[in-house]
Order: sequence, then structure tokens, then C-alpha cells
Amino acid sequence: MNISKKEQRTLHVLARGGAILPNKDERGKIIAVNCVSPEGWTLSDCSLAIFKRLKKRRLIASSGGGPYRITYAGRISVRPQLDNRA
Repeated sequence: MNISKKEQRTLHVLARGGAILPNKDERGKIIAVNCVSPEGWTLSDCSLAIFKRLKKRRLIASSGGGPYRITYAGRISVRPQLDNRA
């Protein structure tokens, strides 16, 4: 599967334990997203277009109305990358 760099960055944050928090309007439609790392930082590369592509490919999912997290298919498709953490 061909995944862009911004999609890879978003999946790496989610694989480490991050989440995507959607902002909905009064009808329940998602109008904006906020990708949060496990440390509490916000990822600026995660836009609504990236979110829709990942959701369409079923690389992320939400369960029970909670935040969007990475799925098993998302974990398999993400390329390995070393973290720069000590």
C-alpha cells in the first residue's frame, strides 16, 4: 500500500499510543481533527484530508464513540522507524 509521508507520521504517533480527536458540528459530521501524541503534543501534519484517507483505507477506527486509534491493518502497513527517545 502506498502511504504518504504525512500519513506515515500520523500512523507512527498512533502506533506509539496517540489518538485522533474529532471535532463535530451539531449534526454529528466531523469538521476538524486533532491528532495528539502520548506525551500530549499536537501533530500539525494530521489534517482532515489525511484523516479521511486513513479512515477510508481502514487504517484507523473508533470504538464505542471514543477517539480514533490505529487498527491492526494500520500497524502492519506502517514502516518501522526508530524513536529519538532516550
